Order: sequence, then structure tokens, then C-alpha cells
Amino acid sequence: MSDYDKPSRHRAVPSGRISRLAGFGRLAGGVAGSMLGEGAKRLAAGERPKLNELVLTPANAKRLADRLAHLRGAAMKLGQMISMDAGDLLPPELSDILASLRDRANFMPPKQLDKVLAEEWGKDWRKQFRRFEPRPIAAASIGQVHRALTRNGELLAIKVQYPGVAQSIDSDVDNVATLLKISGLLPKELDIGPLLDAAKEQLHEEADYRREGEQMDLYRARLASEPSFVVPELHEGLTRDRVLAMSFVDGIPIESLESEPQNLRNDVFETMMRLVTRELFEFGVMQTDPNFANFRYQRETGKVVLLDFGATRAIAPAVQKAYRALLEAGLAGDKDGIRSEAISAGFMSPAVIERHPERVDRMIDIIVGEMNQDSPFDFGDRSFVPLLREEGMAIAQDRATWHLPPAETLFVQRKVSGTALLGARLKAVVNVRAVVAEALASTA
Repeated sequence: MSDYDKPSRHRAVPSGRISRLAGFGRLAGGVAGSMLGEGAKRLAAGERPKLNELVLTPANAKRLADRLAHLRGAAMKLGQMISMDAGDLLPPELSDILASLRDRANFMPPKQLDKVLAEEWGKDWRKQFRRFEPRPIAAASIGQVHRALTRNGELLAIKVQYPGVAQSIDSDVDNVATLLKISGLLPKELDIGPLLDAAKEQLHEEADYRREGEQMDLYRARLASEPSFVVPELHEGLTRDRVLAMSFVDGIPIESLESEPQNLRNDVFETMMRLVTRELFEFGVMQTDPNFANFRYQRETGKVVLLDFGATRAIAPAVQKAYRALLEAGLAGDKDGIRSEAISAGFMSPAVIERHPERVDRMIDIIVGEMNQDSPFDFGDRSFVPLLREEGMAIAQDRATWHLPPAETLFVQRKVSGTALLGARLKAVVNVRAVVAEALASTA
């Protein structure tokens, strides 16, 4: 029995403001109870635990993942973002639990699904299809996907948005931010307002299925002559505000290639890397959600299938310029230049350099040493990650240096980092320097 065949995966989405607020209340109460119990246990053992140690327990991470998976929408999306963006910095057991949010969404029971489709297509919506598979082939944070066959014989993928998700985005983001603040994990001095505003903006865009259809069509046009990719075709006649209809494109999960021959894994991942550089420096537009579920692979054609364009956004010229300058300094092995450009781009604050110059220099040495070799880089060799984590966590203990990069930069970096995680999953071996140098030269 597949995961999607299990009845326990059916769980109605809380669509009202009160029911969603109650969900956050139960989560906060459960976390607080766990903190009290864990704190008492450690005090009895003669320890003096810190607040963040009581919050960041595996039990609380599982509690968080379970509740976000139930709420779905912006709440779950933020949990996914945390798992992708901070995966290497979180303790492994916490990272693994939060990572489960990437593919563990519950899906709507049939009655709730029928209600949504009736509101979008009319009560007789089934008459448009020879077959509409009631069990979704995928379920994520904002919607679930069904396979359907039209009366005209078109095989489609139909993405159906969860009820109440679009209306709950602002309150969900605010509620998650409140949980972070009361947990003591964020210092009061850190202004996360601009980041929350940007998150709300992007999530509203992701909930706009008509916009996503337009972005999908634009990507089809950009990659029309590119033999390495397949992009589904929009079915405008069936697309609505909460329903996105497109051609069904088959493929296997891209991460399943980890058991394939090394050459295939290398080629596929290099193709993905080159797409990211084209998005950044040529298109000026990037699909910023690197969730593995958004990419599949076709054995028969050797092509990568690109899915989910809700997180597509334009890249500001200033951000393009900042990445170009940073990469050029990296290729030149200019450590002073890397430090300077990292500050200019907003990746780090001047306070970090002033207070922790030796640690910053060691991190730069590690990155330059690993990534700037004119030879294949083994993404499966993560031996340098603990070294970076050790230096990064030591700096993070100094809250006076905490700093949030500009939101636009964070969205781009999320795609870059997520792509690197795919390389690690596939244990790909690629000449990073050659790919980057070619991208910079071709778009100079």
C-alpha cells in the first residue's frame, strides 16, 4: 500500500480563522508543557539548561511538524523553508524531523475536495472528465495534485488549492513569528519584519494559481529550445483561482537517481546547476523553491521535468550584480574581496567581521578551498560542513552580530543552497568552478 493509499492521510484542512488559531494554541501549549517537563528533568540532574535547549528538542520538533502538516498553507510552507535553509546548521535529529514536512502533507477528504471543485467548476464538474482520480498523486503545503482524463482524451495534472489557505497567509505567518519570539530563539534586537513581509508577499503569489500558470508558460517559452528540460503545458480552459490545470508529464522523483550510475547523476546535477546560473544571470527570473518534489526525471528522454512555478520571482539587477561580484572574487581567490562583497550583498554584517575576524577568515578559507578547485567537486563529501557549522554556530552565539540579509537575496540563496543539497543527495561530482566561470563569461 503506497503512502497516498493510507486512510490516515485524509485529514480536513482547518479553513476558518478560529480553527487555525486554535491549532497554533494547541502547538504552543504542547511546546510549553514539554519545556516544563524537560526543564524539570534537567534541573533534577543538576543541569542549568538554556531556553533554546528546552525548545529545540526532538519531541518539540515532531510536535511542530505534526501540527504544521495538519494546518498546511503558510504555516507548513514556513516549516519547509526552515528545513531547507537551515538544514546543515540544525542538529541532525531536528533537521530530519522538519525535513519530513517536504513530502508528508495530509490531503483533503473526498467531501472537502468535491466542495472546492464544485465552487470552482460548478456542481456538474465530473461531466468534463472521463476519469478523475480522487486520490492525489502529490500533496504539499498549499494544494494537492490529481490526475485526470478529459472527454477529449487529454491527460492532465490538476492542482487543487486547500480551502482557506490564501485567506490565512498573513495570520499564519504572524502566528509562526509569535511562536519564534516567545520561544526565545530570536533576539529582540533582530528586526524580522521585512522578512515576514516578503514571506507573505511570496506566499500570496504562490496561492495565485492564475499567476503560476502564466509563469509556467513563460518558462516553457524560455526553455523551448533547451533539450534538457520539460515544462508542462497550461490548460487555460480548466484553470481557475484555486485550480491549476496542466498537461500531465510523467517522471520519477529526481532524488531517486541516487542509486543510478555516477555519470548519470553527475550529468543531471550539472544540468540543474546550469539552469540556476541561467536563471540568475540570463533570465533575471528564478523559481525560488528548491523542494526536490518540484523536479522529476524522465528515463526514456533523459530530461528533467520542472514543476511548480508559484515561487517564481524576478531578480533585482542589484542582486544579480552582488552575486556576480561575489563569485568573481571567489574565482580569483580574492579573500579580501569575498569578505567585502559578502558585506555589500548583505550576507553578513560588518559587526561579524569586527568581532569575529578569525572565524570569518577560516570559513572563507574552507569555502574557497573546497569550491574553487579547477577539478570536479564531490558534493557527496560533506566533511567540510561540520567545520563550517562549528565556526558559524560559534559566531551565532554572539547575538549582537545577528543579521538578516535582504529578502530578495534570501530567496535566491534558498534556491542555490537547495540545489547544493540535491547535489549532496545524488553524491554528484561536478566541476563547479568551470560551470560558474562559463556562466559569468557568457552573460558578461
